[in-house]
Amino acid sequence: MSGPSEEGGAHGRRPRPEPPEPLAAATIDSHTHLDACGCETGADVVAAMDRAAAVGVAGAVTIADDLDAARWAVGAAHADPRVWAAVALHPTRTASVSQADLAEVERLAGDERVVAVGETGLDYYWEYSPPAAQQDAFRWHIGLAKRTGKPLMIHDRDAHEDVLRILHEEGAPETVIFHCFSGDAAMARECVESGYLLSFAGPVTFKRNDELRAAAALVPASQYLVETDAPFLTPHPQRGRAGEPYVLPWTVRGIAATRGEPEASVAESARRNAERIFRTDTTG
Repeated sequence: MSGPSEEGGAHGRRPRPEPPEPLAAATIDSHTHLDACGCETGADVVAAMDRAAAVGVAGAVTIADDLDAARWAVGAAHADPRVWAAVALHPTRTASVSQADLAEVERLAGDERVVAVGETGLDYYWEYSPPAAQQDAFRWHIGLAKRTGKPLMIHDRDAHEDVLRILHEEGAPETVIFHCFSGDAAMARECVESGYLLSFAGPVTFKRNDELRAAAALVPASQYLVETDAPFLTPHPQRGRAGEPYVLPWTVRGIAATRGEPEASVAESARRNAERIFRTDTTG
């Protein structure tokens, strides 16, 4: 997949921005799509992570949304020790799923470099897959997370009520992550009380997202992660540009300002949480 370049950005976005100032403490990008960022080879992955490391992003979890991306993500995780993978079928890819597809996802989920099942969940914004098919696939992925003992990474777009309901009906896995959390403070409280982790991306820095910032302010330090979802959702002040893991410091600084905490505290909390739940170590 082609990615950002000097001439143009990934998926029609403007080119990648110049790097931000390095973070005061290292952190981890808990959700990115290195393939969609333009990485094709192992050398591309290493180069992207070198750019990230230069600004304090010590590791990243690259996420799959279909089988091809899942195979690629596992390969990327084996290409650089700073990268781990998550595998699943994105809810928009669930209109027609075969048993062979599910068996392949389960096989890939067993790889030692795969640290989560995701991203899975519900997406009622797009109409690529009927809600019933999405819900069936979501239930299957919940079961896979339980069978593998790996965290469940949830994509939730315009589907808060059904996502929470299905988690309750199926019985949530030990670790649940709401990727790019998009709920309000009330939903954040409900998730926190359930023991879920909330991962915050670029939208927490967008000017009109006061409700999302209220959610970020109330989450205990042990229950949040930070992410880019690159190349998408690049944070302010670079919104609209192609993203990559190295843009994460802007999001960390936005969360720190919202919480009234030093950026080092936010970066360190997110790193410790990621290392704990993904069972990784970035200390070298």
